[in-house]
Amino acid sequence: MKELLLQYLPYYKNYIRKFVYAIIGMILVAIGTSGTAYVIKPVLDEIFINKDLQMLYMLPWLVVALYFAKGFGKYIQVYYISYIGQDIIRIVRDKLLSHIMSLDIAFFNSKHGGVLISRITNDINRIQSAVSTQIAELIRESLTILALIGVVIYQSPTLAFYGLVVLPIAIYPLSVLAKKMKKLSFKSQEKIADITTHLSEIFNNIEIIKANSTQNIETVKFAEHNKNYFNINMKSVRTNELTSPLMETLGALAVAVVIIVGGREVIEGNLSVGAFFSFMTALFMLYTPIKRIASLYNSMQDATAANHRINEILTLTHSIKNGTKILSENINEIKFENIELHYGNKQALKNINLTAKRGQKIALIGDSGGGKSSLVNLIIRFYDPSNGKISINDIDIRDFDLESLRNNISIVTQRIYIFNDTIANNVAYGNIYDENKVKEALKLAHADIFVSKMENGIHTMLDEFGTNLSGGQRQRIAIARALYKNPQIIIFDEATSALDNESESIITDVVNEISENKIVFVIAHRLSTIKTADFIGVFKDGEIVGFGTDDELKATSKEYLKLINH
Repeated sequence: MKELLLQYLPYYKNYIRKFVYAIIGMILVAIGTSGTAYVIKPVLDEIFINKDLQMLYMLPWLVVALYFAKGFGKYIQVYYISYIGQDIIRIVRDKLLSHIMSLDIAFFNSKHGGVLISRITNDINRIQSAVSTQIAELIRESLTILALIGVVIYQSPTLAFYGLVVLPIAIYPLSVLAKKMKKLSFKSQEKIADITTHLSEIFNNIEIIKANSTQNIETVKFAEHNKNYFNINMKSVRTNELTSPLMETLGALAVAVVIIVGGREVIEGNLSVGAFFSFMTALFMLYTPIKRIASLYNSMQDATAANHRINEILTLTHSIKNGTKILSENINEIKFENIELHYGNKQALKNINLTAKRGQKIALIGDSGGGKSSLVNLIIRFYDPSNGKISINDIDIRDFDLESLRNNISIVTQRIYIFNDTIANNVAYGNIYDENKVKEALKLAHADIFVSKMENGIHTMLDEFGTNLSGGQRQRIAIARALYKNPQIIIFDEATSALDNESESIITDVVNEISENKIVFVIAHRLSTIKTADFIGVFKDGEIVGFGTDDELKATSKEYLKLINH
């Protein structure tokens, strides 16, 4: 918990005035609570025993003032601390997402989206209660305890010893419960991540689930995750609620001793009835904030565990380092020299040597897993080569600023990315919006025909994943997006696979046209797309085993013949 407090307390310096207001509210609560305990003495001694009429009309208004101070103080504290806590969490959530987005593609390939969503939502929500309400309540209850201890000691130092001896005795069992709560909190957060992950899989794969009638199977899997989460939460409840009977029992023993010792003091005339009841009231009231703090301490273990999981991500660094050079000139050549790429222990590329020049279209073919996509992923720097060098105009691409490099490259993959936005905004995504450029890009991608028939044209809203479009239409929107920013390098990774023959033929013509002043890489299996390339690279097991024109490869490469005749 100390680590949690040290990490988040610096944030409070941005809210000094609001925090001062909250502290004032906490002080009012402490004064109101302890004051109501203290006022018992004059009420009993002065009104009921001494029958002081003046005090009869004065003390009730003092009680009203004390309760008003307590209520108003709590209102101030809750409002300002909630504001501070909510804003801190907003900042942390923004920071976490920004950091996650800065990490390499390899990180996203190793983490399920549902796990990351759980970290950004569920884990941060657990911290929210700690940095807002729980820290405030911890301070407020501590001030209340100090004020009530002051009343207890003032009324009778002797009785205070017997009444407060319970505090050090309770420390050990409470610390044991807190450690157990932290472990359970870790497990609870892991299980909610499992639930989020499974839900994400269900909704992302709903078509295949429906097609295979596996709704019951997925429901049973979800029920198992849900049951495990329930069991862990019930263990947490059992552990946390042990605090109450523990403190109640120890408190009852202390109160029993106080009644015996205090009763004797009253009988012997060493202590007034009012002072004794004021002491007892303060003592009874004292155990409530003590129990509350014990419970808060246990609850904050949940936030500590969540914070640990968040810090696991925040401490990760990206291996793709940003360069400083701005890629502003024409790209005349991209060269691969002795390239090797490893994914962990697996070698994806080895001994790749390839040069592509402005105005050329390079086709890459080969069996799945041959290394084609791995090669083009190096161009956009989703990964860096394990060995070798990739250069643009004889400058290592690692020297270029990532944003300026990627602004000159467009990639269209087999997987289609459609946002829940208008067609126009999907096409212009990530760039300055220009309606004329949107229409031109749609025309080049042969998408203007079906878009113009839609009720709202380019301003038609697309559903999540573009479910209100056909597969071929989604692909052409993706191609239009790639063409919109007029890149110098375009990568088509099976981009025409979802198109019918007519549309595929038109897109092939577009690819040929834009190749006049760009470098185009095409990964494809269709012979019609491959034949028009200036050069064809044949991949097998991470190597280029053939390179040349269609005619040259037919004459020299058995592997090429096998692929095109397949």
